[in-house]
Amino acid sequence: MTRRSFSRRGLIVGGGAAAALTAGAGLSAWSAQSEAARAQSAPAVEPFYGEHQAGITTSPQSHALFLALDLLPAPEQTARENLRSVLRLWTTDAARLTQGLPALADTEPELATPTARLTVTAGLGPSAFTKAGLADKCPTSASDFPTFSTDRLDKRWCGGDLLLQICADDMLLVTHAARVLLKNVRSLATERWRQTGFRTPRAEDPSGGTMRNLMGQVDGTVNPSTAELDSLLWHQGDDHEWLRGGTLLVLRRITMDLDGWDQLDGKLRDLVMGRRADNGAPLSGEKESDEPDLEMNRGGIPVIPATAHIALARHRNPHEKFLRRPYNFDDAPLPGTSSNSGLVFAAYQRDIATQFVPVQRRLAERDEFNQWNTAVGSAVFVMPPGATEDGYLGRSLLG
Repeated sequence: MTRRSFSRRGLIVGGGAAAALTAGAGLSAWSAQSEAARAQSAPAVEPFYGEHQAGITTSPQSHALFLALDLLPAPEQTARENLRSVLRLWTTDAARLTQGLPALADTEPELATPTARLTVTAGLGPSAFTKAGLADKCPTSASDFPTFSTDRLDKRWCGGDLLLQICADDMLLVTHAARVLLKNVRSLATERWRQTGFRTPRAEDPSGGTMRNLMGQVDGTVNPSTAELDSLLWHQGDDHEWLRGGTLLVLRRITMDLDGWDQLDGKLRDLVMGRRADNGAPLSGEKESDEPDLEMNRGGIPVIPATAHIALARHRNPHEKFLRRPYNFDDAPLPGTSSNSGLVFAAYQRDIATQFVPVQRRLAERDEFNQWNTAVGSAVFVMPPGATEDGYLGRSLLG
């Protein structure tokens, strides 16, 4: 992306590029207070069976692996049967691995313990519904997800029939679970892409505060409160009964220009974000959880610039909130570059069209921050409801 000239005056008065990250303000389910309580009480073993899949509202683990797969070419009826087989196999294996038990065909059973809060979460891309002859069962907001003007998408990080999200506080457990889950479906699906991510370990941050990205900024401040999850996160089955208890995931791969960001002093960084880097507080407040005052000004100049990230990422109405669960990545530099770092941004919501899309469109129009970050990957997945002990993930869809 070509960078425009940047000045303090230009930022204060207006103008901007675009962005794909998220911040905002307000109390959240992942605020320092609530996350601290979660971190202290979270068990070493996360439940697998239940109304909802684990790994979504679960207190975020230190490591994550996102794996996209494509079903092997097959006639429609066969594709549906293959999809059912994949989800059955994953359910059986994940139910054991997450509880510290080796999978039935595990060739390294010693690696199944301890669990380190391992979770396995599965999703279906819109293309899977089409291949299986179930296009009418896919929520419209998932199948019609747009491309934004600031996206610079690389097909290596886009799409996918299936998603595995594997998280734990120990990368060894994540890697082992991935190998088990992948090798058991080799005859049915092939890997499309994989993305790894990390966050501050709970042991290093017992307060459970908001994570920081590699630019040093707090990331994921604003999330729905626990009381809002039914209306903003979990599908209620109103238009697709099979999805009751499930949710929709937007997964974005965002690269960061760390070298360019280094050229800004602290005050300019704060103006770009609309937050103080040291404690995450909006420039109009004292604490990270303070509501930003976009009308506050000093000498007629807005305290929070109109093009600041917080001003545009902040929800305009309660229906624009969604659950942010981001992870950092730091991969080997690409040829001709000095770094290849950024964010694997996971956003969960009930309706992508009314929650994620309006926020992202505002960011794509005016956000100053996108001079230093670019979305290079984008995918959408439908996350089925949780499984019962006598069922499997996706049973409500596939029977």
